[in-house]
Parts: sequence; C-alpha cells; structure tokens
Amino acid sequence: MSMQTRRERERAERERLIVTAARELAEAEGWDAVTTRRLAAEIEYSQPVLYSHFTGKDAIMAAVAVEGCAELAAELRTARTAASGTRARLAAVGAAYTAFARRRPALYDAMFTYAVDLPWATPEAPAPLREAFGELLAAVAPTAAEGEDPGLLTETYWAGLHGLVTLTRGGRLPERARDDRLAVLTGHFTAGIREA
Repeated sequence: MSMQTRRERERAERERLIVTAARELAEAEGWDAVTTRRLAAEIEYSQPVLYSHFTGKDAIMAAVAVEGCAELAAELRTARTAASGTRARLAAVGAAYTAFARRRPALYDAMFTYAVDLPWATPEAPAPLREAFGELLAAVAPTAAEGEDPGLLTETYWAGLHGLVTLTRGGRLPERARDDRLAVLTGHFTAGIREA
C-alpha cells in the first residue's frame, strides 16, 4: 500500500468519525449541542484537524444530510419494491418516509429542515439527494394524469409528507391521526388509479 493511499484512507476514516460523532450527538442532544469544539473533544482530535476536513458545522451538517439521503433512498427503495400496485407502492413509500423521520429526527432535520449548503434539485446535487428524490418519483409518477408533470407532482407529494412530519413533530397535528392523514394523502394522489 502506498503512503498516499494510506493517507487517503486515514483521512476518509477521520471524516467518517466526525460525521458519525455529529449524528450521534445531534440525535442525543439536538443540533445546538453540535459544535466544532464539542466534536473535537468527542473524537479526540484538535479543532484544527476537524477544520482540515470540514469548514465548520454547516459543512458537517451537509455531509450528514448527504449520508442521510443515501439511507432514506435505500429505505424508500425497499418499501417501494416490496409493494405491488401503484396505490400500495405509494402508501409504502409514504409510510417509510414518515417512519424514517420519526426514528431519526436530528438526521431528518439536517436533511430537510435546516439550511445546508447543498445544491438541491439541480444536476449538481450529490447522487444520494437525486436517488432519494428518484425513489419518491418512482412511486408518484404512475399516479400522474396525462399532461401532468411527474416531477412537480412528486415535489407536491414530498411537500405533503414533509408537512405531515413537521406539523406532527411540532405538536400542531395530533399524533393519534398520523396514519389516517397519510392514508388521505395517498388516497388523493391515487384517486384516479384503477388497479386489478
């Protein structure tokens, strides 16, 4: 193994350690607890070492968001491919999305609530962001009526899911009707679908 390869591997391992520590700390105490000073102490490296990998907390949150999108894409793909029929696939994807947000609130916030420096909805977006959206698109596109833009329809469905997650977490909508609201959203998106 060359010295260059070893350095690259060690650098990647340190970045992974930083991102993992940030995620764990955020899930335990919230993103306000995640500071470069605290992370440096957690991973037992100096702040300059941390800054040699990331420009600051925002860059760390962006890395967390990319990682989270990869995980979300995998969960949505699993849910979508396990279901059969347009209505069932959309319901499964919606349930997987909202379950992901409930299980990992700090990760979800880094992905979709806090402003992070990532190019969303552009060709320059990192692959995991495009893949997560692509899984939503794969479930929503079959519900599009003739002439409807599947991408716009998917953005609207995603906004509905995000609204349900955010309003429920914030106590604006009662938790007890969470599944009913998700069924209403799915029902309206699949109202014109005829399946055997």
